[in-house]
Amino acid sequence: MGSYISSTAGQQNQMLHEAGYTGFDDLFSCIPSDVRLARKLDIPDGMSEMEAASRMESFAARNTVFHRIFRGAGAYDHYIPEIVKQVTAKEEFLTAYTPYQAEISQGILQSIFEYQTMICELTGMDASNASVYDGATAAAESIFMCTGAGRMRVLVSDAVDPRVQAVMKTYCHGRNVKLETIPCRGGITDEKQLSVLLDNSVACVYIQQPNYYGILENARGIGDMVHRIGASFVMGCNPIALAVIESPAESGADIVTGEGQPLGLPLAFGGPYLGIMAAKQHMVRRLPGRIVGQTVDSEGKRGFVLTLQTREQHIRREKAGSNICSNEALCALTASVYLSALGPEGIRKAAVLCTSKAHYLQPKLETAGFELVYKQPFFHEFVTTCPCDCNKLMDILASHGILGGLPLPDGNILWCTTEKNTKSDMDELADLAGRIKA
Repeated sequence: MGSYISSTAGQQNQMLHEAGYTGFDDLFSCIPSDVRLARKLDIPDGMSEMEAASRMESFAARNTVFHRIFRGAGAYDHYIPEIVKQVTAKEEFLTAYTPYQAEISQGILQSIFEYQTMICELTGMDASNASVYDGATAAAESIFMCTGAGRMRVLVSDAVDPRVQAVMKTYCHGRNVKLETIPCRGGITDEKQLSVLLDNSVACVYIQQPNYYGILENARGIGDMVHRIGASFVMGCNPIALAVIESPAESGADIVTGEGQPLGLPLAFGGPYLGIMAAKQHMVRRLPGRIVGQTVDSEGKRGFVLTLQTREQHIRREKAGSNICSNEALCALTASVYLSALGPEGIRKAAVLCTSKAHYLQPKLETAGFELVYKQPFFHEFVTTCPCDCNKLMDILASHGILGGLPLPDGNILWCTTEKNTKSDMDELADLAGRIKA
């Protein structure tokens, strides 16, 4: 941010005089005396810079900071190149907001356009919006891109992140949309049960790829089933996994959503994150939020415009498909810089490292007594049994500076690796887990 220089008492008095006031009491004279504080604020005495820094460091020392993390479940500890922070910390990006006369801000429009382009390249979709608030919001918003014309049922796989399912159910409440859950078998969507649920009242089917348990779904097969009854196929995807697995476009998806946090955004205590939304051409006009397009000006020079804005302030309210009024511009820019810094080969390498390390850790944990629950192909997350007290295991791992996997309600554990997990870290984790179990 720009430098801040405080005003002196003399400058404050000069401003008061120019505004026609004799002092601060005169400035606030319009406020009734009975609601004004008649004493000084109870604020501790000021500290020197060194004392303040020491106090803040003592507060920070109370935090537990894990540098070895084996937990994912929707938020992932990836390495973020330093150039990402250097670029996005520039004050012209930190303070930018798309104004209501958008075309005067060509810089921010271009940054959004570049983000949209990269998301389309990653997903294979024809168009992306400028982003929404987070992955769960994106998933919920995708429902209402599909409903209407007598199709008011939505089928969601039970292998979708439970928190995402909860947000989708909240969105459907009061909108006359019936959300039904597709049961799972062996950790993946049960296609036989899906075939029973499918009929002409279904608007869309939503699956997660890889799913909540880290397993790769039969996305192409499910997509074919969905399209045979004329419904839309929606996929929620991990953007890093898209560097090595079949793209949503190849799987037949009509709409793609996802959590963009893995693309250069830190864990940050849960946010702000980034909602990815992209679609095939026939669904473009139903994408919520805004879409930036590229054009040429009267002199033939490249320029950018807000092409579509499906928000209720700009069109008749009864025609609005969403009340999304903004986008995660700085987070979207961060994703763009991250993708640019790594490039296609860098993203692929990060994805390969994520999955290869998971496939190294899983048999190590199996040897230690933590058996693989779902014997299906997985990306970088997998579920094991827990042959000991799960809370005790997590506490002992934490005492060694390790954040273990996520304990699941059924007593199993969801583990995760990223490119940041070293071989020695994984060996130590398996060794500790084996000794705790014993």
